Amino acid sequence: MLLAIDCGNTNTVFSVWNGKDFVATWRIATEHQRTADQYYVWLSTLMQMQGLDVTITDVIISSTVPRVVFNLRVLADRYFNTRPLVVGKSDCLLPVAVRVDQGTAVGPDRLVNTVAGHSLYGGDLIVVDFGTATTFDVVAEDGAYVGGVIAPGVNLSLEALHHAAAALPHVDISRPKTVVGTNTVACMQSGVFWGYIGLVREICSRIRSERNRPMQVIATGGLAPLFQQSAGLFDQFEDDLTMHGLTVIHAHNKK
Repeated sequence: MLLAIDCGNTNTVFSVWNGKDFVATWRIATEHQRTADQYYVWLSTLMQMQGLDVTITDVIISSTVPRVVFNLRVLADRYFNTRPLVVGKSDCLLPVAVRVDQGTAVGPDRLVNTVAGHSLYGGDLIVVDFGTATTFDVVAEDGAYVGGVIAPGVNLSLEALHHAAAALPHVDISRPKTVVGTNTVACMQSGVFWGYIGLVREICSRIRSERNRPMQVIATGGLAPLFQQSAGLFDQFEDDLTMHGLTVIHAHNKK
């Protein structure tokens, strides 16, 4: 069994892959202080609660938080007796090499999303990931990552408004009933929701124009379903895009 771990700035996702399906998925807040022993106690308890009797033989890790990787490596070595693959490291091979400026470090999550998108939909893609940051990953026809765009995440923008402007409250993002708000909360929600609709449309339009070819837009990330309500914004939505990409990279390296 493969344990796929996707560590983001906010949450870390653990999924168990049996070669065909994910048999279990769990999510935990990302904390760099958490030890390998704590990870194992948490994981083993959840496995027991679900009656999941599996033997983990392989581990693959994608992490945008470098300080967390050490303890995840120790988890794999100490409790599963395996050396994990870590996306972005030299010993973890990608199906197609990236094509960016020399010396540029590409986030592991963006590499994984690129591989997953090409595996599911072929090339000429724009993968939009609504995470802590909102990222746009451009996937070439042959599956190579060739660049992208990074914008502030939706919740990050709301937090910035709340902390920087004393009179503005903390609000949760949702689709407003009207564009023009008649109270502070509605005004903030409208600005963020419709602002990000415009951001996604404009950036995707400019990417297509710059590359001079039709390109599918694939959405993923926690807030993607909310923005999917806007007709025509995305061609496809994939909730488990990153985890799928980890299984593809693992299989490629096993070959």
